[in-house]
Order: sequence, then C-alpha cells, then structure tokens
Amino acid sequence: MTVFRTLVSGSSGNCILFSHNGTNILIDCGMSGKRAAELLNASGIAPESLRCIFVTHEHIDHTSGVGVMSRKYNIPVAASVGTWDGMNIGRIAPENIIRFSEFAGIDFDDFSVTPFEIPHDANMPTGYVIDCGGKKYAVATDIGHVTEKVMTAVSGCESVLLEANYDAKMLETGSYPYPLKKRIAGDYGHLCNTDSGRFAAYLVKHGTKRLLLGHLSIENNTEKTAFDTVSSALEYEGIHLGRHVDVTIAPRYAPSVNAG
Repeated sequence: MTVFRTLVSGSSGNCILFSHNGTNILIDCGMSGKRAAELLNASGIAPESLRCIFVTHEHIDHTSGVGVMSRKYNIPVAASVGTWDGMNIGRIAPENIIRFSEFAGIDFDDFSVTPFEIPHDANMPTGYVIDCGGKKYAVATDIGHVTEKVMTAVSGCESVLLEANYDAKMLETGSYPYPLKKRIAGDYGHLCNTDSGRFAAYLVKHGTKRLLLGHLSIENNTEKTAFDTVSSALEYEGIHLGRHVDVTIAPRYAPSVNAG
C-alpha cells in the first residue's frame, strides 16, 4: 500500500507523509512534534517507525517540529548543506544528520527519494521526487516560478503536491506591506494560482493523474479560489477533472486525501 498525503499544508505549517509497503518518511515537519505524532498515530503510523525526515528548506513553517521529532524518536534528518546551514532545529545526534550537496537519490527498501533545485528565497532549497520503481510522486512547493529544472524533475510524476499559494489580486489589494508583497510575488517567492494552473496543465499532459494543491496562503487565497483558478486553466487546455486528472486541496490543519 502507498500513502502520499499532507498532514498539514499552508503558510502556517507544512508536513507530508509518504508510506510504501511499510517504509515511512516525512517531508518537512512545520508543526509541533506533539501534533505531528498525533497526526501520524491517527494515520496508523507510529512516529518511531519513520526512516527519515526530508527537509525542503529552513523556513519555520517547514522545520518547527523537525528537531523534536528527530531527538524523541531517533529519526535521521536529510537536507541540503545549505538548508542545514540555515536551519535552527537544535542539537541532532551526529548519526542522524544527512547532508547532501548534489541532487542524487537516497534509496530505501522499495523506493528512492531524489531532491531537485527549486527557486525560493532560502539556502539551497529543494523539492523531492519519490520513485517507486517507475511510479513517481513529487513535492513541488515554495516555487517562485517554474524553471526548466522543476519542469524536468516533476514531469512524469503520477501524483504531485503542487503549490497554489496566492491569488494575485488578493495579494495586490491585501493588507501585507509592499516589501512582503514584492517578495511573495517575486521569482524566489511563491507560486500564484494562475501559474499553478498553467504548470498543472503541463504536468497532466506529461502523465500526472492526481494533483494536491497545497501551501495556500491564509491571507491571500481561499480553497475555492485556488481550486477554481487551477480547474479553469485545466479546462481551457481540454483537460477534464475526474476524467483526465483528480484535483483536491490540501487542508491547512488536517490530513489530505491519499494521493497515493
């Protein structure tokens, strides 16, 4: 059995569970260790069974529970050398520190996890592709814009957690100060709904069957706005929901549907 779902997703915290044939990993843990353990247990996953926590980048909404989980349950943590330099997660046992400087896969029993470069305002941030013998899954969030490297990495993945962070009009007219608006909308900020829709159409044309729209802004987006914008972009390209692709929203504070 394969499980690919978010436990939480959004500007307030992000955590993804991947489980395949009893081998369990997390990608990011941007909530308290206590809450992460509760959600794992509710999903039928013992926290101490986790083989690794992969980290996309050092921002607190992706790392706040990483250190606690690693120390309490003796879990290795894997991240780029840049992310390790930027993370503030407390002391980790040396044997549980996995640093990588190249984008090579890390093998587990029945799958491999391969990082890829993403454009975000962090130290060497990464997305991840999980390959289960040809069936692939991807975590593609915190992407200021869709680069060739991102397209190449994620193309062909059957299930994708794709960022749909903000609605451009809501961000423009919202209460955020101008420098923050500029950062979010910049090439190293986040992906807006419209760009997410365009990328979603590309992905479906290259084999994606399930899309989880995640990392929604609490201030500058709504679930309906994100879903409607991406759905419209897909329909414009002749891609029909339910027939060619399933699209769901990753909830902010609760686990998503299983996209495995």
